[in-house]
Amino acid sequence: MQIRPATPADWPRIWPIVEAVVREGETYAYPTDLTSRQAQELWMERPPGATVVAEDRGVILGTAKMGPNRPGNGDHVGTASFMVSGAARGRGVGRALGEHVVAWHRENGFRGIQFNAVVESNVAAVRLWRSLGFEIVGTVPGAFRSPAHGYVGLHVMYLPLVG
Repeated sequence: MQIRPATPADWPRIWPIVEAVVREGETYAYPTDLTSRQAQELWMERPPGATVVAEDRGVILGTAKMGPNRPGNGDHVGTASFMVSGAARGRGVGRALGEHVVAWHRENGFRGIQFNAVVESNVAAVRLWRSLGFEIVGTVPGAFRSPAHGYVGLHVMYLPLVG
């Protein structure tokens, strides 16, 4: 598996991953009827951000986007979002993307990474981010409406990158 920058030509292979995650409605507060065009605008970051894909033998297994969490005086803290295809879950794709994103933020001089909305019922993601050093710094109770679990919290998670 290699992680490389995503290109516009990759979108037709990224979209099925994004579409499946968005339609499921369990991990992102995106409209479940998002179109490919709308999703592409949300997912394909422009500089200073970046979007990458995890690819194995020409098959895109997952994708991540990253960049500043806020503009202006908040641009020293980054953020990121991740999606892994259903067929590739449990194969280390999320961890590889997470490690790549942490390294990217360090290389680009960010002082920390803040995840704004990690769905508390997404226990695999919470466990992964904690294993990479992220801490839950707060939870907004009932801020996410999960089709499977009802109203659940959204965690704010943070990883400091400098002392």
